[in-house]
Amino acid sequence: MKKIVVTGSNGQLGNELRDIDRGGRYAGRYAFLFTDVAELDITNREAVRRFVAAEQPAWIINAAAYTAVDKAEGDENLAERLNADAVAYLAEAAREAGANLVQVSTDYVFDGRKPADGHAWTEEEPTAPQSVYGRTKRRGEEYALAYGRSLVVRTAWLYSTYGNNFVKTMLRLGAERSELGVVNDQWGTPTYAADLAAALMRMVEVADEAPDGQKEALYGLYHYTDEGMTTWCDFAREIMRLGGRSCTVNGITTAEYGAAAPRPEWSVLSKRKIRETFGVEVPEWEESLKRCIGRLESEQ
Repeated sequence: MKKIVVTGSNGQLGNELRDIDRGGRYAGRYAFLFTDVAELDITNREAVRRFVAAEQPAWIINAAAYTAVDKAEGDENLAERLNADAVAYLAEAAREAGANLVQVSTDYVFDGRKPADGHAWTEEEPTAPQSVYGRTKRRGEEYALAYGRSLVVRTAWLYSTYGNNFVKTMLRLGAERSELGVVNDQWGTPTYAADLAAALMRMVEVADEAPDGQKEALYGLYHYTDEGMTTWCDFAREIMRLGGRSCTVNGITTAEYGAAAPRPEWSVLSKRKIRETFGVEVPEWEESLKRCIGRLESEQ
């Protein structure tokens, strides 16, 4: 049975991977070892090397990151340590142990401007991060890709029943207020962390089953979000509708909202490569949102 070490397991993605483990789909094939900072400080190079050497995993899924986009502008050192240095340490430890690495990244590595023809960002396009968060995540990508035996997966607009996220914030505000303003000039695809977790495990599964001569071709850079596109404003309206909230959502501009870090105007990612390479199923964002809110309601 192959071992998978998951870092950042108390976050949205980490918890969804825990749910996959509890569901038993991979029982007898993969043994998951879930870690967070209490078990493994991924910013400590020697601690990472010792831990991975002792556990000898087949895979390391790095679900840990510094994701406070605005705070990162004033805390670049910590963002660099978590989003870049830690990935270098994990890649080094993976190389020493002969493990594969899965690194989760972000649309913030692009410049965020909408292309003239409105196409979704592909993996081949040049990066030009505009924020500390984006720059540190890009450096993390580079460390992972330099290792070679890695899958780097960019995602966007992540939410879950776990942790703090846009969906849960909107449901709370929708119960407290009669109206609120939400940005209507940024486009992207809401992505249920449960879907991302399932996609990552599909990638691991396919890579493990591939003949040795074909594994190399699978490593590299991929994009995953749910399907479709919307604005934050319309996303919020759909949350209110599905959550039974009577709160009115008014559109505002990015400039009116104001933020310490620049926000992408365009966060739409192409899923063609991940579909064609791994046969990953990509649900419509509205259907996944319905599942998530239904789950939240059932847990109340």
